[in-house]
Amino acid sequence: MPVTTVGLDADDTLWHNETIFRLSQKRFAELLADHAEEPVMMDRLAQVERRNLRLYGYGVKGFTLSMLETAMELCEGSAPPHIVREILAAGREMLVHPVETLPGVADTVADLSTRYRLILITKGDLMDQERKLAASRLGDYFSGVEIVSEKDRGTYQTVFSRHGVAPTDAAMVGNSMRSDVLPAIEAGAWGIHIPYPITWAHELAEAPEGHPRFVSLSRFDEVPAWLQTAAPQHGYLAQIQT
Repeated sequence: MPVTTVGLDADDTLWHNETIFRLSQKRFAELLADHAEEPVMMDRLAQVERRNLRLYGYGVKGFTLSMLETAMELCEGSAPPHIVREILAAGREMLVHPVETLPGVADTVADLSTRYRLILITKGDLMDQERKLAASRLGDYFSGVEIVSEKDRGTYQTVFSRHGVAPTDAAMVGNSMRSDVLPAIEAGAWGIHIPYPITWAHELAEAPEGHPRFVSLSRFDEVPAWLQTAAPQHGYLAQIQT
């Protein structure tokens, strides 16, 4: 069956994101250097983040709250006011950080939009993701934008159904094996992995090597050529022409 619809992840697929979080983590480590060794501190922060995901979800605000909670634990319940202020400032700066699209993304998204229905499917804070999409100037290329609390098999089935497409006629492109590739394949879609130099530990998972609907590409701008070769696009063009 031809691919008619392409789902695109946002953070670390269309624009830089994890690098910004890593800079804030480094700032956090420097602030609390007198209270714990950095490996201990980062391990504690990771534990708190995982614990809080079901409460705060993904994104900068939940990360900021997790940094505050970790600081309180490391300071035995009494974090100095200047540390609290610095953590809050780091969170605010992340929320206004300039959006930098990855190399080749703008031209590739524009190209894909002439051949496929594009849906942005991303996790994170609603307001922050909407801000980043607007700043990226990519919004007009998408037929739909889905900002979801989690990406699992049911999410992809629901999203594709809402946009009138069977998962078997769709491909999902993203940097996260755990969130973008595996559950999309489970839902029946293609899973196209585009690695990013650094990946949050929570998003790591084994690649489904050998699966007939899995592909790993080196760069985002390789997606159109692969789709045309492996999954013809004429189905969607025929739909919109009629």
